[in-house]
Amino acid sequence: MRYFKLLRNEIDTRTLLAEIAAVDSAFDENRGRQQKIAVQREALAIPLRGLRASKIGTRKRRDVHESRWTTGAQRFPLARAFLERVAAQEDALLSRAKIVSLPPGHKVYPHVDRGEYYRLRNRYHFVLKSTGSWMRAGDEEVRMRTGELWWFDNDQEHEACNDGDTDRIHLIFDLLPLELASKIGLGTKF
Repeated sequence: MRYFKLLRNEIDTRTLLAEIAAVDSAFDENRGRQQKIAVQREALAIPLRGLRASKIGTRKRRDVHESRWTTGAQRFPLARAFLERVAAQEDALLSRAKIVSLPPGHKVYPHVDRGEYYRLRNRYHFVLKSTGSWMRAGDEEVRMRTGELWWFDNDQEHEACNDGDTDRIHLIFDLLPLELASKIGLGTKF
């Protein structure tokens, strides 16, 4: 496979799922994805790290490299610790991150993540809960399972569908290799 790579499996997701469940209506607080990004209109999200709006200037949002923890991220210390641990293991700078729920029968429509931000980063999906998450990138398809950590090439047209009977919950995040971070002036700290 060129567009997907299974990095780890059998990761225990119970504590992260409990952390999410402990925050009442966490997926209802932020509807930005559904309202602003048409291809994401059926997905619910809890933003953990987002772009640093003060750094937009004359750039398009998709070209802003700087990111920061959201105010709501403090309610998810286990998810934050997981993200920081993976970033350190991958020798990378943690960038944007979100917990995404796709209810049964819902989908993320075909798209390519465009912009300078995406061209330099690697995209990861950590499957927290799923009866089998179907996803396509380019001409390849996979079915991701609970406890798996995947890299995939979001430079390819991709889409996802929850054809199961329970919510599909993924921790989706981007990592910028440290060697590239220093080249664009971000250093080694987020």
